[in-house]
Amino acid sequence: MELRQIQYFIEVAKREHVTEAAYALHVAQSAVSRQIFNLEAELGVNLFIREGRNVRLTPIGRMFLDHMQQAMNVIEKAKREVEEYLDPERGIIRVGFPSSLAAYMLPTVISAFRQEHPHVKFQLRQGSYHFLIDAVDKGDIDIALLGPVPTQEKRVKGDILFLENIVALLPSNHPLAKESSVQLGQLRDDPFVLFPSGFILRDIVVQACSQFGFRPDVSFEGEDIDAIKGLVAAGLGVTLIPEITLVDSIPRATVKKMISEGKVTRTVGVIIPRERELLPTEELFYTFLKRFFAVLNRFEG
Repeated sequence: MELRQIQYFIEVAKREHVTEAAYALHVAQSAVSRQIFNLEAELGVNLFIREGRNVRLTPIGRMFLDHMQQAMNVIEKAKREVEEYLDPERGIIRVGFPSSLAAYMLPTVISAFRQEHPHVKFQLRQGSYHFLIDAVDKGDIDIALLGPVPTQEKRVKGDILFLENIVALLPSNHPLAKESSVQLGQLRDDPFVLFPSGFILRDIVVQACSQFGFRPDVSFEGEDIDAIKGLVAAGLGVTLIPEITLVDSIPRATVKKMISEGKVTRTVGVIIPRERELLPTEELFYTFLKRFFAVLNRFEG
């Protein structure tokens, strides 16, 4: 079994199309087909079911794919570990992040880190809360910025970097728009714009509202922060969102209000794998994050 065969197999399995896999690999379709045929012949099983130009994995093929992806992760990690021990300042860090930290926090910390370590490269992956935890655990990414920081999750280790306010964002024509702040209970009769069910920020809002004896009436849903802010700007409802998402600007036709009673917060931090040590370049970034926010918190305090 050759490494090339495994690479071709994973690409075909991912795309379920030999021609598209060959295009992505920058090789001829015949080369891909030949390597898959040789692999199946060596194993003595069919890994794919052919359906015209498309293919799909057989049950044994799905099992084999899972093992081969794990094997490739181990090989890639070994290569990176050797390279980074030779020169940690030129390694690659795979960082995951949610949409709520994409516009301000992520570029701020990466820009500051690169001033000290200009040759380190980043591979960035945006995803939902539970996706990022799984990705760190499986080794698909090295580190993830996350909020709130999981405290009961045994697969990853979390460090809190700062505590953040969740604020109300209202249409500018809202009856409370001219108030200096709002009480959470004052929004009980408003339509809400929230993330879909299963998103952690929705859970935070629903839990906060429940403490004031009501469940938010969700009129519209958005799968990223910009969509939610846009729906509020259109006058379709109110929302509660992390204050950091409004640092650079508040959307037109909206107003930001601090919550004076029923204050809502979330922890924001970094998670790393619990069962494996960080590679040298990853350790550089992880240590930098904790130092950067420790200084920032002292300054703001």
